[in-house]
Amino acid sequence: METIVIVGGGAGGLELATRLGNQLGRSKRAKIVLIDRAPTHFWKPLLHEVASGTIDPGMHQIEYAAQAADHHFQFVRGEMICLDRFKHTIEVNAYSPQDGCEALLKRHIHYDKLVLALGAVTNFFNVQGAAAHSLTLDTVHQAEFFRKRFIMSCMQASSRRATGELPDPAVNIVIVGGGATGVELAAELCHTVRSLAEYNVHSVEASQAVRIRLLESGERLLPHLNSELSQSAAAHLRRLGVQVCTTTTVVGVDADSVHDSSGRRHDSNITVWVAGVEGQNICTRLGLSLNKAKQILVNNSLQTDLDPHVFAIGDCSSYVCPVRGRAVPPRAQVAHQQALFLARVLGRPGRDTLPHFRYRDYGSLVSIGKFAAVGVLMGAFWRRELLVGGRIARLLYQLLYQKHVLSLHGFSRMAVQMLAHWIRTKVTPPVKLH
Repeated sequence: METIVIVGGGAGGLELATRLGNQLGRSKRAKIVLIDRAPTHFWKPLLHEVASGTIDPGMHQIEYAAQAADHHFQFVRGEMICLDRFKHTIEVNAYSPQDGCEALLKRHIHYDKLVLALGAVTNFFNVQGAAAHSLTLDTVHQAEFFRKRFIMSCMQASSRRATGELPDPAVNIVIVGGGATGVELAAELCHTVRSLAEYNVHSVEASQAVRIRLLESGERLLPHLNSELSQSAAAHLRRLGVQVCTTTTVVGVDADSVHDSSGRRHDSNITVWVAGVEGQNICTRLGLSLNKAKQILVNNSLQTDLDPHVFAIGDCSSYVCPVRGRAVPPRAQVAHQQALFLARVLGRPGRDTLPHFRYRDYGSLVSIGKFAAVGVLMGAFWRRELLVGGRIARLLYQLLYQKHVLSLHGFSRMAVQMLAHWIRTKVTPPVKLH
């Protein structure tokens, strides 16, 4: 029986394991194995909402073990540390919980087909001090760490004002990167500050004491969107009180400040770096071809250049679209489409030649607050870009996540979860208060 091993349970990896489990694992035609170092899955585009406290990550996480039992694949917890392409094995590191006891020993897992869905991590572009003094939003743990530190900073500023230690204490938040994550985080934080004040968690004024500054090296925010939408998003952020600084290249980060190429110093209590991504360090130890961002190069069938038995999808891979002539962006919709493609290809074993993957851009949506979003849609029945904004765009943005849940759980569970989350919003505060 063929063994298909998938490393990484992100948006693409978990969906692929679920589909192959339903197609091949249920009928015992193949053994499907999913490997991840974490016990749960979380949809990465929602991490900015975890960081701002507007959602509880525990309500949106999926237990890998439960998903595996429901969809006929095997889950192995651990971190891949080595690949032997000649023996068709991977080595999974030992797992030790917080108490230090070694719960799982190192293991070697055999594969006939290997799919790498390792995801990506923050790219600091070798900026001095950025890695040491910046927070990132690559995982739920990092997003929660930022949220708690942000609340603590607001409480400290409120305490200093009450005791008269400082007449006008400020909380300076600097977000480096004007892409989707940076814009969404800035907008959500404005809402969070007001909500925390309403519940007396702090007494600082959002428009005065909490200063959120968004730095972008390009000429405009959201460079992947239409210029009109970029200007609309920037204007909306400014109305919320966010200082938007374009054509601002960061050259250094200290513990309490950020420095740009013009010599300007930006005071910062918390610096968040969301300026780009690169492949994880494990990618450099696999003996596969990589691009400058440490992403694995794949051909038109998503196979690695050096080994046809090894595939790569999602943010860890670099697939060059033959129509556009450039690599597709690291987005969730790319991972989703690649998972669908491999589910069809690997679900029909025995092919001598594999079909080619074709990426189709359906557009992009960016949230700019609780009740607004901007974006562009690309449809099958119109050739031009369809610009959307306001509440309609926000509704479409929320449906993107429900589409992901639908692909993993089916319609019934998706509908039940939607109802449960809606009820929860009616009986709990709009943000986490501690």
